[in-house]
Amino acid sequence: MESSPFNLRRAIIWIGRLVLGGIFVYAGFSKLLMPNTNLWPMFVLRFSISMNISLFAQQVESYKMISPEASQIVAHTLPFVEIALGLLLLIGWRLRIWATAITVVMAGFLGVVTRAYLLHMDINCGCFGIPERLTGMTVIRDSLFTALALLMTVFVFTEGRKPHPWSAPEKAST
Repeated sequence: MESSPFNLRRAIIWIGRLVLGGIFVYAGFSKLLMPNTNLWPMFVLRFSISMNISLFAQQVESYKMISPEASQIVAHTLPFVEIALGLLLLIGWRLRIWATAITVVMAGFLGVVTRAYLLHMDINCGCFGIPERLTGMTVIRDSLFTALALLMTVFVFTEGRKPHPWSAPEKAST
């Protein structure tokens, strides 16, 4: 074999897909289901999810970057977008598109969290369903996830230009 089917770039792509895909799916579901589980299981689908979304809308609004109406739109769409992006990244279909999307979203999250931290805002992160204070560790965590997403995206584009090592070699024309 000319090249190994598994190299460092492919390992980072796999690690990035599993870690970031899992985190995005978990973050989306936790925003929908975790904060208010006291109604479990009887009314969870009707009341608890709507209460959790309104709580998340308050967390989005606390960043003071968008209007209350826009916060409602973000709160109603972001958990579902996170779940979809996480699943698409885990599946690996059209990986270039979804890796790029995850990188853009992570860079946006990092920018928002860093801004709030530098302005010394005493707010909840809103990253996951449970209330979590915005600290320096939140910025470091998002920085590491953004770096992993960027590295994964670069490697996805790099590996996409090469033929797969297990594919049949092209026959020379005579």
